[in-house]
Amino acid sequence: MLSTGALRAHLLAARLAGTVATSREESLRSYRAFAARDPRVTLGLDPEWVWGERELIALMADKCGVSGDPEHVAGPDVIDPERTLSALDAFAERLGEAAARRAPVLMGTGHPHRLLGFYAGLADALSAAGCLVLTPAQGRCIDITTRFGVRTYNLEYAQGVALMRKPGVHGPGSGTGAHTHSPLPVRVALDGAIDAGGPLPELVVGDHGWVCGAGQLGIEAIGLADTDDPALFVGEAEGQVSVAVPLDDAVRSDYYRPLTRYVLNRACLSQ
Repeated sequence: MLSTGALRAHLLAARLAGTVATSREESLRSYRAFAARDPRVTLGLDPEWVWGERELIALMADKCGVSGDPEHVAGPDVIDPERTLSALDAFAERLGEAAARRAPVLMGTGHPHRLLGFYAGLADALSAAGCLVLTPAQGRCIDITTRFGVRTYNLEYAQGVALMRKPGVHGPGSGTGAHTHSPLPVRVALDGAIDAGGPLPELVVGDHGWVCGAGQLGIEAIGLADTDDPALFVGEAEGQVSVAVPLDDAVRSDYYRPLTRYVLNRACLSQ
């Protein structure tokens, strides 16, 4: 069993919290873009409240522990590990509730190179607890606007977790998938579930557009977010997102394994 103290030490040592790789400059650029309602940063969320840069800085200081000083404009960002631990506990509680009622669940990530293993461990435990881990719209093509123009990807599933891959790239030896912030994949997956006459998820677990896109549609959503992803924390503040866990979402994939163990233990899903 991984104790809270041991996980706190791991968060700091792996730079999942504490001083993180995401820079203050990156975060402020995202806050300005969110304030301008740039869809690349809102991630499918349609905020109800007015969010200027100063309001976002104050929110992120409260939710993540970043500096609340608008004059602080350079250097590394900081995530308070106590806030991460508290959010992980809430995240685990939601998973445990879904498992207790054997709810259908959809898992999806826009960070497959880093976070696939984290979500796959959760998917496996939820499936063992009797939850239906959904895989709708398998293979569906999706056109996503990127900074390089429109790119076509396929919606695929690896170990029960949805991700985007380039067409023609398949199988476990083909790499993990593409990095994307788009809410289109979750919308396509939900449309696929409806078209197939199957159940819709009662809980969506993931990051980026998977969480915000689902939450905007009224589906309970929980996920992970870095300091330059304000949309999830705005969604949490406004009630569209149930839990947003602040941490660096781009460290080595094996650094997330202790988080999987911790969450499953707290959710009473350890196998």
